[in-house]
Amino acid sequence: MTPTSDDGAEAAVLARIERASRRPREFRDERITAAHGAGGRASQELLERLLLPALGAEPDFPLADAATLSIDGVALAFTTDSFVVRPLRFPGGSIGELAVNGTVNDLAMVGAQPVALTLSLVLEEGLASELLAAEVAAAARAAAAAGVRIVAGDTKVVERGAADGMYICTAGVGRIDPRARLAPGAALPGDRLVVSGPLAEHGVAVMLARGEFELGADVRSDTRALWPAVSALLDACPSGLRSLRDPTRGGLASALNELAAASGTAMVVAEEEIPLAPAVAGACELLGIDPLYVACEGRLLAIVAASDADAAVAALRGVRGCEGAAQIGVVEARPPGMALVQTAFGSRRVLDMLVGDPLPRIC
Repeated sequence: MTPTSDDGAEAAVLARIERASRRPREFRDERITAAHGAGGRASQELLERLLLPALGAEPDFPLADAATLSIDGVALAFTTDSFVVRPLRFPGGSIGELAVNGTVNDLAMVGAQPVALTLSLVLEEGLASELLAAEVAAAARAAAAAGVRIVAGDTKVVERGAADGMYICTAGVGRIDPRARLAPGAALPGDRLVVSGPLAEHGVAVMLARGEFELGADVRSDTRALWPAVSALLDACPSGLRSLRDPTRGGLASALNELAAASGTAMVVAEEEIPLAPAVAGACELLGIDPLYVACEGRLLAIVAASDADAAVAALRGVRGCEGAAQIGVVEARPPGMALVQTAFGSRRVLDMLVGDPLPRIC
C-alpha cells in the first residue's frame, strides 16, 4: 500500500512527540500538588527526577508494582502502599478491603503469591469507633479471601481534620511463583494486550459516592484480589506471559505508557474493543472524563504472546470477577515508548500519561 499524505503527516507528528518524550526532564515544581499523587505524568516526574535519584537508584531502574529479591535462595516480592480514599466507604468496597486488595495485587503483578501483610492505621481524632471496627473487620475478611495473614501493624492518631477520617499504610510480602517470567520491559512486537474485565468501575464508583454530582448510576467498585487471575494466566500461557500491570492511579492509559516506555515498543489499543459497563461509559461522558484514565482496583492488564492470547482470555473468563476479560490491542515496534488508540474512524490518537488530578482520593 502506498502511504498517503495523511499517513506522512501522522508519522511526522508521532516522531516529534517521540523526540520530545525522550528529552531528559528535571524536577522543577516548587510545590507538591495533588497531581503528584495521581499516577500520571506529575507522579512519574516526581519519582524519576526527585525520589529515585535521591535514593541512589540507577537511571534505568525498572519500575514495577513490587520489588523482587532473593533471600537464601528463596525468590520473594516485597511492596508497600498507602490508601487515602474519600469517602471511606463506597459501593462495592471500603478503605479496609481496598488496602488489602491493593497490596496483594501489587505482589501478584510481579508473579508472586501473597503471603503476609502489615497494616498501619493513621486515625483522625473524632473517628467513630464503630466505623474503625467495621474497617478492621473488612480488612480481615479481605485478607482471608486473599489467603494472606495480617502479621503486624501500628496505630497513630492525628488532630481532627488532618486525615479524612482514616488513612491505611501497608506492606506485603509474597513468594515468586516458579511459573512466572515477568518483566515490565518484556513486551515484543506482535504481542497482544488483554484486560481482565470492564475498566474504570472503581474510580467512577468512588466519584459518585461523594454525592458531588447529580448522577444516580448504579456503579460498584471492582476491588478484588487478583492472584487467582494471575495463576490462571500462568497456567494458560506457560511461555508467553510477558508483563502484568493493575491499572490503578492513572488508569489504563498510564499502565500502557509505563509498559511502552519500559519495553521500547508501542502499545496500540482498539477503541471499540475496550470493555466498559454502560453506566460507567455514560457517567464518564456526562462528566467529560476519559475512562481510560480512571482507576481500577481489581483489574489487570496482561501482555501475552499472540499464540497465547485466546487461551489467556478464556482462562481469565473462568475466574470469578473476570468474566468480561477481552483482548484490546497489540504491541507494535513503532513509535517506541508510546501508547496509541485506534479509533472507530480508522485514525490513531496519542494516549498520553494522565495530566493533572481529575479524581482525588480514589485509592
